[in-house]
Amino acid sequence: MTLLVNGKRQKGPACAQAFALRLLASVAIATLPFFTPTSTMAQTTQHRFNIAAQPLASALNAFGRQSGLQVTLAATTSQGVTSRSVSGLMSPQDALGQLLEGTGISYSISNGTAIIGIESGLNETGDEGHVLAPIVVQSQNIGQGDVAETVIGPDQLEQLNPISIADVFRQQAGVQVGSSLPMSQKVYVNGIEETNLAISIDGARQNNKVFHHNATTLIDPSILSAVDVDSGIAPADAGPGALAGSIRYETKKVSDLLEDGRSFGGLVTSTYDFNSRTTISGISGYGRKDRLDFLGYVTLGRGNEFDDGNGQRVEGTKTNLLSGLGKIGYEFESGDRIELSHDRIIDDAPRPYRANSGFVATPRPWEPRLRDYRLDRQNTVLTYTDETPEEWWDPKLLLAYGATDVTIPIYGATGRLYDDTGKTSSLNGKFENRFSFDFGNVVSGIDFYSDKAELDDPYEGGAEKAFNRGLYTQARLEPFDSTRLSIGGRVDRQRFTGVDGRSFNTTGLSGNVSGEYDLTDIITAKAGFSRISAGVPLTENFIINPKWDYGSDGPASVTSRNYMVGLSAQHDGFTAEASLFGTDISNARVPLYSLATGGALRQRDLRSRGFEIGLGYETASGYVKAKYVHIDVDVDGRPASSDSGNYLASPVGDIVTITAARTFDELNLTIGGDIEIAPEYDHVVENAAGVRTPYAAYTVVNAFAEWKPEKLNNITLRAEVRNLFNETYAQRATYGQEFGNVTPLLEAGRSFLIAARATF
Repeated sequence: MTLLVNGKRQKGPACAQAFALRLLASVAIATLPFFTPTSTMAQTTQHRFNIAAQPLASALNAFGRQSGLQVTLAATTSQGVTSRSVSGLMSPQDALGQLLEGTGISYSISNGTAIIGIESGLNETGDEGHVLAPIVVQSQNIGQGDVAETVIGPDQLEQLNPISIADVFRQQAGVQVGSSLPMSQKVYVNGIEETNLAISIDGARQNNKVFHHNATTLIDPSILSAVDVDSGIAPADAGPGALAGSIRYETKKVSDLLEDGRSFGGLVTSTYDFNSRTTISGISGYGRKDRLDFLGYVTLGRGNEFDDGNGQRVEGTKTNLLSGLGKIGYEFESGDRIELSHDRIIDDAPRPYRANSGFVATPRPWEPRLRDYRLDRQNTVLTYTDETPEEWWDPKLLLAYGATDVTIPIYGATGRLYDDTGKTSSLNGKFENRFSFDFGNVVSGIDFYSDKAELDDPYEGGAEKAFNRGLYTQARLEPFDSTRLSIGGRVDRQRFTGVDGRSFNTTGLSGNVSGEYDLTDIITAKAGFSRISAGVPLTENFIINPKWDYGSDGPASVTSRNYMVGLSAQHDGFTAEASLFGTDISNARVPLYSLATGGALRQRDLRSRGFEIGLGYETASGYVKAKYVHIDVDVDGRPASSDSGNYLASPVGDIVTITAARTFDELNLTIGGDIEIAPEYDHVVENAAGVRTPYAAYTVVNAFAEWKPEKLNNITLRAEVRNLFNETYAQRATYGQEFGNVTPLLEAGRSFLIAARATF
């Protein structure tokens, strides 16, 4: 691609299209009858676009590379203008229209050239250019184009109709979610548990290591607009503690929901599950008046226990959930914008005594099979941005507070004794600025967090604290044709304070480098490496021991190394990709209550190795995709177990996912489904008798049909069947599958769901 500014040639990367491998070709031949494009689609070449909102000059540079077009831009046109984000498979005409929407800037595409900023409204051949109606332009923090990044966008989330966080990731072979209960689900990226990743909600750091039988980050998926996963290699601006990558959750915005030209709107959704007789309903109202915008969203879930594939009732799986999201924003005439958001979710119901397992046989007969759990997570974020940024001034200021409380009853031989409450909290913030150039951008900033883990126990309790200050820079550049680089680093200074009041200081340096190079117009090579220093992580609340001895130097700082190499290819809707990846974490902290086994100083080393292969074919009306991942994880040189998965890593093995969907425009109907195949996996720990119990194989099929009546275009109706063939299984990352005294928490058997969505 060549970018011309006032007729002068500028540097830019070449077009990256796709490569059809032999196996992909065979898949395509089999699926072509189902996905054959219409004659209209055949007249316009479709391209895969992924362009974040950014200053216009750099956005058009990315557009030219991804479309293969030459771009001519009037020099004064881009000054102080921010583009909209563009993501998906579409024609260059549609992509450029989305990118420039709301700017009032005209454009024209002819003879392989996109001409931007034609003041007269006529292009050089005399044809009329397109002038777009002004709308509010919103910036995005999702989809930075990092080398190990996966973005689950709003269209994909809508198609998934997720009820729990497991549904959000069910088409991602490299991301596993353990447990069938939302309040005890943990996310594993390349086999590594999420507390070893930098987790954020709307940019706010999450510190949710409360109880190893609970979820690490409970979140209502209905409030999400996008999810961004960096597997292994995370950029410096993802935040501190990104030992094995990052997960960024973004919640819905007014601009996501409010149709163009409208000032107010509303949304009502409801899903009914016949298996558990569960109803989950949501209602939302949102609007914009002058420079003020606001959003309110409430979700209520009520239902009974579900049946597994054998028709047996799974105890402790009732739904009793309340979730809410509120946002209010104001944009000044200067373009300065402030936004305050708050989200909260409460899960309060009887759960298995250990909520991430069906039953655990212990020598303590007084333990009931169920006990009441109350999990309350909330997050408040205040953000300042400049909605009219310039190339050298695109600031963001964020201040946030988040907390998670878990309350459980404690039992003894005489019955229920008292309640314990564990709480983790984080006060955190950052200030950063994006400096943009024609060949990329640089983000530089400072951040901090003040984290606390505390146990409120009438007899024993205490707290650990950590305060961290960080300085970071991440550059994303396109310095040469066909070349994209990302390089960054951060320095962190942490003060860790133990339950005995003693403090220990650590300083850590972290760095990452990754890049992509277009070997041909079809094939792209990519590689990356990171070395992360994360300081001392806080312990889990419910094992805090006020008698812990931290020694003279305190716990060692946790560090990691990550790498990946791969190839990707695209051509006429076909895609293929393959990658190798690895993560090594040293001194991962997994303390125990017992003083005799190391107590606060117990630390482990873990190693994850694997590869992933993906194939796909996509048109404007449908797609079919397949992914295969193989992951082996060892802890201290031995295969990981689900017990180590509490805060470190979980066995994964081989996972295959196949997804497909097709939209019939003439019927306003979309049908699709997905399959997860997990072969038997025997790289597992031996029991005391030296016997290995392999993880059982399973195959799960889900299907859906979604219809939008032509005369009621504000209504969407959906029918869905999950676990079509009534498989009896526990998801691969679920606790307890290799232990004889543990009954794992099984997934629901065949489940029929109906859903409705109405906007007004």
